Amino acid sequence: QVQLVESGGGLVQTGESLRLSCAASGRTFSWYGMGWFRQAAGKEREFVAGINFSSGRTDYADSVKGRFAISRDSGKNTVYLQMDRLKPEDTAVYYCATKSGLYSSNPTDYYYWGQGTQVTVSA
Repeated sequence: QVQLVESGGGLVQTGESLRLSCAASGRTFSWYGMGWFRQAAGKEREFVAGINFSSGRTDYADSVKGRFAISRDSGKNTVYLQMDRLKPEDTAVYYCATKSGLYSSNPTDYYYWGQGTQVTVSA
């Protein structure tokens, strides 16, 4: 059974930073893709960033390019999302997810999800 546990969310002001963590357990993730998604109130879940656990290849949504950075620590089976220059429109519940093979920007491709962590950016 795969478990993903997110942490690091909170309330910050515009322009500040947060780092989210996603600790994975229950399987060896060296050949898996990991993704960060977010869902704002009343909106659909959207792709934020993805990373291939083995190669470290990354991808980002246009809305966060240059501000967010996804990374992984293979030894700790943990994926991070460094979020800089946060904006009010980044306010959402952030989820990490994993799937076999390469990461994907389509949330329906993912098998396992964390419980989510709230990020709120005040103006």
